[in-house]
Amino acid sequence: MSTRIKIDKVEPAGYQAILGLEKFIESTSLTKTHKNLIKIRASQINACAFCIDMHTKEARKAGETEQRIYALNAWRDTQFFSEEERAILALTEEVTLIQNHVKDETYATAAAVLDEKYLADVILAIITINAWNRIGITTQLLPA
Repeated sequence: MSTRIKIDKVEPAGYQAILGLEKFIESTSLTKTHKNLIKIRASQINACAFCIDMHTKEARKAGETEQRIYALNAWRDTQFFSEEERAILALTEEVTLIQNHVKDETYATAAAVLDEKYLADVILAIITINAWNRIGITTQLLPA
């Protein structure tokens, strides 16, 4: 398998627009932990090998534990994640698997543990990593 089109080279303005959204997410008050959990979990669901590789490395560098990274795809069955993280992970899964829609219960739980601005930033972070995953998968980006 080899990388297909290089979108950043062929359509740099479009690529820069998505990069701008990523830069916005980095400027928000979202914690590194929350950003990393969102990026890894969405990338696992989407099976984006490039993004899983990149974001697990970033998470470890930021202090995330191996145990939590390895258990992330089974987070519901562990005690490793806080109430806030669990709400973020549930929302990440439902936004990523949007064909099933976001349940009122999932949204209400997230809204109960996150303030409105933080919730908005979480949603934007989920949408952003899903865009990157779709680029990585479609163009067959490979981990180094």
